[in-house]
Amino acid sequence: MDFLEFPDIFKEDRGAMNPGRLKMTNQGVIFKNSKTGKVEQVQGSEMESICWHRLASGFGIRIMMKNGQAYRFGGFGEPDHDKLGKFFSHNFDLEMKTKELCLKGWNWGTAKFNGSVLSFDVDKNSAFEIPLGNVSHCTTTKNEVTLEFHQNDDAAVSLMELRFHIPTDNSSEIDPVQAFNDNVVAKASIIQATGDAIAEFKELQCLTPRGRYDIKMFPSFIQLHGKTFDYKIPLTTVLRLFLLPHKDGRQMFFVISLDPPIKQGQTRYHFLILLFSKEEETTLDLRLTEEEIKEKYEDKLQKEMSGPTFEVISRIMKALVQRKITVPGNFCGHSGTPAITCSYRAGNGLLYPLERGIIFVHKPPVHIRFDEIANVNFARSGGSTRSFDFEVETKNGVVHTFSSIEKEEYGKLFDFVDNKKLRIKNRGTSFEKPNTTYNEDELVDSDLEDEPVPDAYLAHVKEEGKQREEETGGMGGSSEDESDESFNPGDSGSEVAEEFDSNPPTSSDSDEEEDDKASGSDDKSLKEKKPKEKKKNRSAKTVKEPGLKKRRKKKEKDENKPKRPQSAYLLWLNENREKIKKENPGISITEITKKGGDMWKELKDKSKWDARAAEAKKEYEKAMAEYKASVGGTTTTERGTKRKDKKESDKKASPTKSPGTFKSKEYISSSGTSSESDDEKPLKPRKKKKSEDEASEPAESTPPSSEENSE
Repeated sequence: MDFLEFPDIFKEDRGAMNPGRLKMTNQGVIFKNSKTGKVEQVQGSEMESICWHRLASGFGIRIMMKNGQAYRFGGFGEPDHDKLGKFFSHNFDLEMKTKELCLKGWNWGTAKFNGSVLSFDVDKNSAFEIPLGNVSHCTTTKNEVTLEFHQNDDAAVSLMELRFHIPTDNSSEIDPVQAFNDNVVAKASIIQATGDAIAEFKELQCLTPRGRYDIKMFPSFIQLHGKTFDYKIPLTTVLRLFLLPHKDGRQMFFVISLDPPIKQGQTRYHFLILLFSKEEETTLDLRLTEEEIKEKYEDKLQKEMSGPTFEVISRIMKALVQRKITVPGNFCGHSGTPAITCSYRAGNGLLYPLERGIIFVHKPPVHIRFDEIANVNFARSGGSTRSFDFEVETKNGVVHTFSSIEKEEYGKLFDFVDNKKLRIKNRGTSFEKPNTTYNEDELVDSDLEDEPVPDAYLAHVKEEGKQREEETGGMGGSSEDESDESFNPGDSGSEVAEEFDSNPPTSSDSDEEEDDKASGSDDKSLKEKKPKEKKKNRSAKTVKEPGLKKRRKKKEKDENKPKRPQSAYLLWLNENREKIKKENPGISITEITKKGGDMWKELKDKSKWDARAAEAKKEYEKAMAEYKASVGGTTTTERGTKRKDKKESDKKASPTKSPGTFKSKEYISSSGTSSESDDEKPLKPRKKKKSEDEASEPAESTPPSSEENSE
């Protein structure tokens, strides 16, 4: 038996059981993490022992290496015991022993160090084991040793620290506490900057985390030193390296993928992104001997290295991390570059289709491998035909939407996805090659083959409409019918017709309506009729004709009016703008403003600019006073008074009120004078009589006279 494969296996990593696929060959054991795609290989020749033991759920194996490192895999079933035992015995000549664990729960036992593993035994059986590579810090007191651990964000529960009480042994010359501490520190993953750095780069522009950092490269880790924060990145956490050309052709991105990420408070940085100019070059001497370069780095480095900065740093990182650098493949977009301009969430950036995945740079950076993609989808961008969205759904259900992609990129991106055999959601698994021209029918928001996704909001609105129709009995329940009936510019009863129609109703028509109201109807009929008319007019007002909308006239600018003075910050920025551009080549206008704001905050002596701003303000006030005097010297209050007087005069000179307006009681004909509709005469106000007829009538208020209005 030379080959075994298990699809659902978990690897223990700092308290988390990461799912993946385990493959065993006669060369060793290979584990591929299904979440990150990271592949770890355990060479068979380096194995020292294999143990089979029970876990919380199922069974697992522990592989002990000759260098003291241990690997733990879980998720096996009880029938796999014999199969695995025969495999390791046949291929590696190793006997798989069954390891019994102590389940008593005692906290008093014996600590044993076996390579990089600390085992706590009770009654000759192991109670628990601690991989010392997970220890981040170790401190001692008189009788105690405290271990602190590296935290794993993927673990639901993390062990923060563990304390061991060690009794004092007077008979021994060796201090047991110090001996325990030395054994832990010797194998612990404690980063200490000892010795000189192999290479050092000054003031490199970093996009994530943002700022300029000095980077020092040591044999086991990378140190980032900035103005505010420092980071130490172990080389074992580097997952992938990317070297990507910018779309402008003048800059390069160097992206370092990290797992686990570097942390700053609650912020996690899974990618380290450096930006270089292609024209920037550097020359440095590595602090390595010729023997170290030949033996440790296999002549991949030279004692003296020179060239473009991005090329030098990428070659050193490749040798230290011993990983390949990923570069763009054969994809070429509409602009002739391997990058596509798009937006992800709230940030703009560049999308790079690679040979084995896609990566978005830079905020927030996203890398998606092809083997974790369930399907992709081309969709319309908010109903626009000038751009489209590219949706990528992963197998764990997360959807990444890259929006605002130019329509010219559609054919190129479609061909790329088709060649990589990815399932296109809105076209199915079998389809023809699209035309190079943009086709709107191909960009849909849902899967054409699958059932449409139910719209909960639309169903809720339809349900409300049905209930409204049932309550009204199908009569008058539709607001659309009501607005259509009310809005009729040709109808004489419409307010829109009164105001804008070329043939408005004459005053005689309105007079006849008033006569009808006064002669042939009582108060009760008027009460029933008024609310309907009011409702009708209200619905007419809600509908506005776009061509009849009145626009405000823009105020004409007065060229003679003095301009407002600039602040001290703007005076400083205008003078230093070119300097900022030279120091930061390729910087955008918005970034110049942000950079200027940061520099202005750090500027200590601002007296020069404050004085210039104060002087400019005095000149402005002086010029403004002269301008006001030249205009005519009228103050704001006087102009407002003149405007008010003009309105009062316009009111007095206005013609007879338009039809349908309110008329006071003096102009309403009585029920006995219907024949006088042609020649109406004002009636004197009648004196109120306390009769039963008038008591039942609604009270009518007499409008104030013209003298009262003028007051």
